[in-house]
Amino acid sequence: MQLAYNGSNYYGWQRQPAHASVQQELEEKLSMILNNPTSVLGCGRTDTGVHAKEYILHFDTTLPIDEKRLVHQLNATLPADIAVYAIYEVPTDWHARFTAIDRSYEYHFHFYKSPFKQKSSWCLKYELNHQAIQEACTYLIGKQDFTSFAKIHTDVNNHICTITEAKWEYTKEGVVFSITANRFLRNMVRAIVGTLVRIGEGKLTPSDMKDIIAQKNRSVAGQSVPAHGLYLTQIRYPDL
Repeated sequence: MQLAYNGSNYYGWQRQPAHASVQQELEEKLSMILNNPTSVLGCGRTDTGVHAKEYILHFDTTLPIDEKRLVHQLNATLPADIAVYAIYEVPTDWHARFTAIDRSYEYHFHFYKSPFKQKSSWCLKYELNHQAIQEACTYLIGKQDFTSFAKIHTDVNNHICTITEAKWEYTKEGVVFSITANRFLRNMVRAIVGTLVRIGEGKLTPSDMKDIIAQKNRSVAGQSVPAHGLYLTQIRYPDL
Protein backbone atom coordinates (compact mmCIF):
# COMPACT_ATOMS: atom_id res chain seq x y z
CA MET A 1 0.00 0.00 0.00
CA GLN A 2 1.30 3.43 -0.99
CA LEU A 3 0.03 6.33 1.11
CA ALA A 4 0.85 9.74 2.54
CA TYR A 5 0.06 11.45 5.82
CA ASN A 6 0.32 14.67 7.74
CA GLY A 7 1.87 13.66 11.05
CA SER A 8 0.78 16.69 13.08
CA ASN A 9 -1.97 14.84 14.93
CA TYR A 10 -0.09 11.58 15.52
CA TYR A 11 2.56 10.25 17.86
CA GLY A 12 4.41 8.86 14.88
CA TRP A 13 3.76 5.91 12.60
CA GLN A 14 4.00 3.08 15.12
CA ARG A 15 1.19 2.03 17.44
CA GLN A 16 1.34 3.63 20.91
CA PRO A 17 -0.41 2.29 24.03
CA ALA A 18 -2.31 5.50 24.79
CA HIS A 19 -1.72 7.81 21.83
CA ALA A 20 -2.98 8.15 18.27
CA SER A 21 -0.75 6.69 15.55
CA VAL A 22 -0.99 6.32 11.78
CA GLN A 23 -0.57 2.56 12.02
CA GLN A 24 -3.50 2.27 14.41
CA GLU A 25 -5.78 4.28 12.10
CA LEU A 26 -4.92 2.12 9.11
CA GLU A 27 -5.26 -1.19 10.94
CA GLU A 28 -8.64 -0.23 12.38
CA LYS A 29 -10.08 0.94 9.05
CA LEU A 30 -8.59 -1.92 7.03
CA SER A 31 -9.88 -4.51 9.51
CA MET A 32 -13.34 -2.94 9.43
CA ILE A 33 -13.54 -2.89 5.62
CA LEU A 34 -12.24 -6.45 5.22
CA ASN A 35 -14.33 -7.60 8.18
CA ASN A 36 -11.27 -9.41 9.42
CA PRO A 37 -8.53 -8.41 11.91
CA THR A 38 -5.64 -7.19 9.74
CA SER A 39 -2.26 -5.89 10.84
CA VAL A 40 0.10 -3.86 8.68
CA LEU A 41 3.91 -3.65 8.58
CA GLY A 42 5.46 -0.34 7.57
CA CYS A 43 8.67 0.61 5.80
CA GLY A 44 9.94 2.22 9.01
CA ARG A 45 9.12 4.49 11.91
CA THR A 46 8.45 8.19 11.77
CA ASP A 47 8.53 10.20 14.99
CA THR A 48 5.80 12.31 16.53
CA GLY A 49 4.84 15.15 14.21
CA VAL A 50 6.87 13.92 11.21
CA HIS A 51 5.09 13.76 7.85
CA ALA A 52 5.28 11.33 4.92
CA LYS A 53 4.77 12.34 1.31
CA GLU A 54 5.27 8.67 0.46
CA TYR A 55 4.95 5.76 2.85
CA ILE A 56 4.83 2.06 1.98
CA LEU A 57 3.37 -0.76 4.05
CA HIS A 58 2.38 -4.35 3.44
CA PHE A 59 -0.32 -6.60 4.84
CA ASP A 60 -1.23 -10.25 4.42
CA THR A 61 -4.69 -11.51 3.60
CA THR A 62 -6.30 -14.58 2.07
CA LEU A 63 -9.39 -12.58 1.07
CA PRO A 64 -9.97 -11.56 -2.56
CA ILE A 65 -8.98 -7.92 -2.98
CA ASP A 66 -10.24 -5.37 -5.51
CA GLU A 67 -7.32 -2.94 -5.19
CA LYS A 68 -9.00 0.16 -6.65
CA ARG A 69 -12.18 -0.37 -4.66
CA LEU A 70 -10.20 -0.86 -1.44
CA VAL A 71 -8.31 2.39 -2.06
CA HIS A 72 -11.63 4.21 -2.44
CA GLN A 73 -13.09 2.59 0.69
CA LEU A 74 -10.06 3.42 2.80
CA ASN A 75 -9.98 7.05 1.68
CA ALA A 76 -13.68 7.35 2.46
CA THR A 77 -13.18 6.18 6.06
CA LEU A 78 -9.70 7.40 7.01
CA PRO A 79 -9.18 10.87 8.52
CA ALA A 80 -8.43 13.70 6.10
CA ASP A 81 -4.75 13.73 7.09
CA ILE A 82 -4.12 10.19 5.75
CA ALA A 83 -4.47 9.41 2.04
CA VAL A 84 -4.06 6.04 0.31
CA TYR A 85 -2.79 6.28 -3.28
CA ALA A 86 -2.47 2.70 -4.48
CA ILE A 87 -2.50 -0.97 -3.45
CA TYR A 88 -0.45 -3.63 -5.24
CA GLU A 89 -0.22 -7.40 -4.96
CA VAL A 90 3.33 -8.50 -4.15
CA PRO A 91 5.09 -11.86 -3.59
CA THR A 92 4.62 -13.43 -0.16
CA ASP A 93 8.27 -12.87 0.78
CA TRP A 94 8.14 -9.14 -0.05
CA HIS A 95 8.63 -6.88 3.00
CA ALA A 96 7.93 -3.14 3.15
CA ARG A 97 10.93 -2.52 5.40
CA PHE A 98 13.54 -5.12 4.52
CA THR A 99 13.04 -5.18 0.73
CA ALA A 100 13.63 -1.42 0.45
CA ILE A 101 16.84 -0.28 -1.27
CA ASP A 102 16.93 3.23 0.14
CA ARG A 103 14.85 6.01 1.68
CA SER A 104 14.77 9.77 1.18
CA TYR A 105 13.82 12.59 3.53
CA GLU A 106 13.37 16.34 3.18
CA TYR A 107 13.55 19.02 5.85
CA HIS A 108 11.77 22.30 5.08
CA PHE A 109 12.66 25.80 6.29
CA HIS A 110 11.14 29.22 5.69
CA PHE A 111 12.38 32.68 6.71
CA TYR A 112 9.22 34.66 7.41
CA LYS A 113 6.30 34.36 9.78
CA SER A 114 3.51 32.41 8.11
CA PRO A 115 0.19 31.27 9.61
CA PHE A 116 0.11 28.46 7.03
CA LYS A 117 3.49 26.86 7.80
CA GLN A 118 3.34 26.46 11.57
CA LYS A 119 3.15 22.67 11.36
CA SER A 120 4.77 22.04 7.99
CA SER A 121 8.08 23.97 8.00
CA TRP A 122 10.53 25.42 10.53
CA CYS A 123 10.85 29.19 10.59
CA LEU A 124 14.39 30.58 10.83
CA LYS A 125 14.75 34.27 11.65
CA TYR A 126 17.98 34.72 9.69
CA GLU A 127 19.74 33.44 6.59
CA LEU A 128 22.42 30.76 6.90
CA ASN A 129 25.75 30.39 5.11
CA HIS A 130 24.65 28.30 2.15
CA GLN A 131 28.18 27.60 0.88
CA ALA A 132 29.38 26.36 4.30
CA ILE A 133 26.41 24.01 4.62
CA GLN A 134 26.90 22.60 1.13
CA GLU A 135 30.55 21.88 1.94
CA ALA A 136 29.56 20.19 5.21
CA CYS A 137 27.10 17.97 3.32
CA THR A 138 29.98 16.40 1.38
CA TYR A 139 31.34 14.87 4.60
CA LEU A 140 28.06 12.98 5.08
CA ILE A 141 28.36 10.97 1.87
CA GLY A 142 29.44 7.33 2.06
CA LYS A 143 29.29 4.34 4.37
CA GLN A 144 30.01 5.55 7.91
CA ASP A 145 29.16 5.13 11.58
CA PHE A 146 26.57 7.80 12.40
CA THR A 147 26.41 7.26 16.17
CA SER A 148 26.88 11.01 16.67
CA PHE A 149 23.43 11.58 15.15
CA ALA A 150 21.59 8.61 16.65
CA LYS A 151 19.13 8.62 19.51
CA ILE A 152 20.80 6.77 22.36
CA HIS A 153 19.48 3.58 23.98
CA THR A 154 17.70 2.27 20.87
CA ASP A 155 17.45 -1.38 19.87
CA VAL A 156 19.74 -1.43 16.81
CA ASN A 157 22.75 -3.68 16.22
CA ASN A 158 24.92 -0.98 14.66
CA HIS A 159 24.93 2.64 13.53
CA ILE A 160 26.41 2.07 10.06
CA CYS A 161 24.53 3.80 7.24
CA THR A 162 25.37 4.59 3.63
CA ILE A 163 24.31 8.10 2.60
CA THR A 164 24.23 8.59 -1.17
CA GLU A 165 22.88 12.14 -1.36
CA ALA A 166 22.77 15.18 0.91
CA LYS A 167 22.04 18.64 -0.46
CA TRP A 168 20.77 22.05 0.63
CA GLU A 169 18.63 23.88 -1.94
CA TYR A 170 16.83 27.22 -2.02
CA THR A 171 13.25 27.23 -3.33
CA LYS A 172 10.53 29.87 -3.75
CA GLU A 173 9.22 28.91 -0.32
CA GLY A 174 12.53 28.83 1.54
CA VAL A 175 15.11 26.05 1.87
CA VAL A 176 14.85 22.27 1.54
CA PHE A 177 17.50 19.86 2.81
CA SER A 178 17.33 16.49 1.02
CA ILE A 179 19.04 13.28 2.08
CA THR A 180 19.00 9.67 0.82
CA ALA A 181 20.46 6.59 2.51
CA ASN A 182 20.05 2.84 2.66
CA ARG A 183 18.80 3.21 6.26
CA PHE A 184 18.32 5.88 8.89
CA LEU A 185 18.73 5.76 12.65
CA ARG A 186 16.12 7.17 15.00
CA ASN A 187 16.34 10.97 15.11
CA MET A 188 19.26 10.89 12.65
CA VAL A 189 17.99 13.37 10.05
CA ARG A 190 16.85 15.94 12.61
CA ALA A 191 20.23 15.73 14.39
CA ILE A 192 22.11 16.13 11.10
CA VAL A 193 20.00 19.17 10.18
CA GLY A 194 20.58 20.69 13.62
CA THR A 195 24.32 20.32 13.09
CA LEU A 196 24.12 21.87 9.61
CA VAL A 197 22.24 24.85 11.06
CA ARG A 198 25.08 25.43 13.53
CA ILE A 199 27.52 25.32 10.64
CA GLY A 200 25.37 27.78 8.70
CA GLU A 201 25.34 30.09 11.71
CA GLY A 202 29.14 30.04 11.86
CA LYS A 203 29.24 28.27 15.23
CA LEU A 204 30.96 25.29 13.59
CA THR A 205 33.09 25.00 10.46
CA PRO A 206 32.21 22.69 7.55
CA SER A 207 35.15 20.38 8.37
CA ASP A 208 33.81 20.01 11.92
CA MET A 209 31.19 17.71 10.40
CA LYS A 210 33.92 15.16 9.64
CA ASP A 211 35.23 15.35 13.21
CA ILE A 212 31.73 15.04 14.71
CA ILE A 213 31.09 11.85 12.73
CA ALA A 214 34.47 10.42 13.78
CA GLN A 215 33.83 11.02 17.48
CA LYS A 216 30.71 8.78 17.53
CA ASN A 217 29.30 10.86 20.36
CA ARG A 218 25.79 12.32 20.24
CA SER A 219 26.72 15.18 22.60
CA VAL A 220 29.13 16.76 20.10
CA ALA A 221 26.52 17.16 17.33
CA GLY A 222 23.86 19.85 17.10
CA GLN A 223 20.46 19.71 18.74
CA SER A 224 17.64 18.01 16.89
CA VAL A 225 15.48 20.40 14.91
CA PRO A 226 11.66 20.40 15.35
CA ALA A 227 9.83 17.40 13.90
CA HIS A 228 7.21 19.31 11.93
CA GLY A 229 9.65 20.31 9.15
CA LEU A 230 10.59 16.70 8.34
CA TYR A 231 9.07 14.61 5.54
CA LEU A 232 9.69 11.05 4.41
CA THR A 233 9.53 11.52 0.64
CA GLN A 234 10.46 8.27 -1.10
CA ILE A 235 11.12 4.59 -0.44
CA ARG A 236 12.76 2.80 -3.33
CA TYR A 237 12.37 -0.92 -4.08
CA PRO A 238 13.97 -3.13 -6.74
CA ASP A 239 10.61 -4.15 -8.16
CA LEU A 240 8.39 -1.05 -7.80
